[in-house]
Amino acid sequence: MNKQELKKWLSSQPKVELHLHIEGSLEPELMIELAEKHNVKLPYKSIEEVRAAYNFQDLQSFLDLYYLGASVLIDEDDFYQLMWCYLCQCKADNVVHAEIMFDPQTHTERGIDFSIFMAGFKRAMDQAKQEWGQSCLLIMSFLRHLSEKSAIDTLEAATPHLGDIVAVGLDSAEMGNPPEKFSKVFEMAKNLGLKRVAHAGEEGPPSYVWGALNTLNVHRIDHGVRSIEDPNLIKFLVSSQHPLTVCPLSNTKLKVFEHMHQHNILELLKLGLLVTVNADDPSYFGGYLNDNYHALIDNLPIDQVQLKQLLKNGFYASFLPEKKVDCWLQKLQ
Repeated sequence: MNKQELKKWLSSQPKVELHLHIEGSLEPELMIELAEKHNVKLPYKSIEEVRAAYNFQDLQSFLDLYYLGASVLIDEDDFYQLMWCYLCQCKADNVVHAEIMFDPQTHTERGIDFSIFMAGFKRAMDQAKQEWGQSCLLIMSFLRHLSEKSAIDTLEAATPHLGDIVAVGLDSAEMGNPPEKFSKVFEMAKNLGLKRVAHAGEEGPPSYVWGALNTLNVHRIDHGVRSIEDPNLIKFLVSSQHPLTVCPLSNTKLKVFEHMHQHNILELLKLGLLVTVNADDPSYFGGYLNDNYHALIDNLPIDQVQLKQLLKNGFYASFLPEKKVDCWLQKLQ
């Protein structure tokens, strides 16, 4: 198959998204529309100016824009629209199952209650399930630049909504915020029966991956590409098969790799790690799930066998019941 044939085949296959921040799917058009609706002053006069601002130097410059963008999300319908737009993209990309992260503290710190954003998310999810059978789960992420007390308060505030939340996660600026900072809240989440994931080894060193595994007892590592720097960690990950939810366009946009042809996802795959492909913050990083796969096809010597393995890994790494995983894998065959 040539590259165009591979892309066409890939786009038609059922896929899973495991590392997607719903606030990071806020497209400039919706950002401007909601800013006008709520009279929120943004430092941009046009959609073109917003897009121009998406030229980040590092993780922090991205996060500054990310939190600014989130400031336009105020009422239930805003959160409904945000989720609905993303789920429609899932349908277009043939993403049959998505495990979607949301950042409550980004909203509660602005005085917006759980009842507002959860109602908006749930309405969109229910509608997508009813209209085309879209499968999705919610992961509640804690902001690691805030205190563990803030994370614990967030977990407690989420209590009435835990029936709609499958897992907790850890995101935002890695450096200076090691996983060990959140050991207590992750233990509380475990005791509540919630699954655990954590960002580690993107901006931060391999020791942060070890911390997420050993202290937070996570089921998955989000990113994890810097694990390659520690041979013992690689051995462990091959043996344990803890999934890595890798985000190629994000990694290059944030200069973890200068160019996509330097990305190590194929190396990790060949070593036997359970790596998956994901979109992270698609509106900010230049593409949704198919775009990330297409970027790999364009820039790496990837073949159909490797692409198929990455697709399978998405299902294996998901929190779907085993029977559903088997059902989708048969359709992938």
